[in-house]
Amino acid sequence: CIHFSFVCMSCPFGGNSHKGDSTDEEKERLYATKGEGEYYHSYLQLDKLLDAQKPASEVAGCTAHSEMLFIITHQTYELWFKQIIHELDSIIQIFSNDFIKENLLLIVASRLTRITEIQRILIEQIRVLETMTPMEFLDFRNLLTPASGFQSVQFRLIENKLGLVSENRVQYQNTTYMNYFQPDHQQVLQDSQNENCLFYLIEKWLERTPFVEEENYQFWTEYRKAVEEMLDNEKRVTEENPLLTEESREAQLASQERTAKSFREMFDENKYNEQRSRGDRRLSYKACQAALFIYAYREQPVLQLPYKILHLLTEIDENMVTWRFRHVMMVQRMIGLKIGTGGSSGYYYLRSTVSDRYKIFLDLMTLSTYMIPHNALPKLSDATKKRLGFSYMHFPPESM
Repeated sequence: CIHFSFVCMSCPFGGNSHKGDSTDEEKERLYATKGEGEYYHSYLQLDKLLDAQKPASEVAGCTAHSEMLFIITHQTYELWFKQIIHELDSIIQIFSNDFIKENLLLIVASRLTRITEIQRILIEQIRVLETMTPMEFLDFRNLLTPASGFQSVQFRLIENKLGLVSENRVQYQNTTYMNYFQPDHQQVLQDSQNENCLFYLIEKWLERTPFVEEENYQFWTEYRKAVEEMLDNEKRVTEENPLLTEESREAQLASQERTAKSFREMFDENKYNEQRSRGDRRLSYKACQAALFIYAYREQPVLQLPYKILHLLTEIDENMVTWRFRHVMMVQRMIGLKIGTGGSSGYYYLRSTVSDRYKIFLDLMTLSTYMIPHNALPKLSDATKKRLGFSYMHFPPESM
């Protein structure tokens, strides 16, 4: 006899409300449906796709060979952007529910992973574009004015859907980015800003996390005790270390005091909210506690998928920053300090976007500041540990 039980978390990791993906019945019906003689070329609509490259230099009567590479590279970017938006929309739909099934978290993790893999392709694709020399780019660059990569509607949609705060954007020629899009595109972007973004939904999901406050276990109280004990021990070791010079001892103690101050501000809800009001933090106090709990006890079975999701969100942020940096370096190589075709300061404008203000999940990235070693973590109560895990018992058959 084998007894196996898995204890699913209640909200946010439980429930049965979800729309978006096909039901099992719909999938069965789709599987049973036969194709009607699809042909590769027509299925992919390659006539349209391969006829969508119209070099401006060709129209001008003096073909620039590398313009075809320039067009195809950017069209490829836009196709991948479309796929990223497709994945993001489905993830946002899942997190729009108050209750989320455990199996849906696996779907979310899978789709976030897909986005990170696409981002890696986008970053590597810059190397292909860099095979074009600055002189080759100059052969047709003047024909692109006043168009600019800044006007990629899909890239701005990705930023908005992830949760980039409008106020954090570096102003483009001293005005809002919206003014550089056509009216129909402005409406699309405005709509995306008015919708719930992924950051907001992740924050609400974290706030619903159970286990952080239970009848016989208060994570935040226990974690604070563990931190204070760890800091006191580190201070005592520094003070009693006979190998340190007085200068080194004072420097280490000063550093430890800065660390202790950072922890005190984290544990003080009023100070935390003051930092939020200044824009230094973004996650709510409750969501931050839940995220730290998930990070601290990520090996517990029920927390493994939530941890993976949070980790993937920081990876998406990191890839966005990496792409921006690689783009900045390519632009510097291609046009130096020239003004951009859209009228911006070119390299200087792009360089200003490679900063923390464009990181959407920065709070998750900096959470490691407040992590402590495994051996210093407060012990979970037996009841909490059981709810976070699963049990497996094997009873050997009775001897004949």
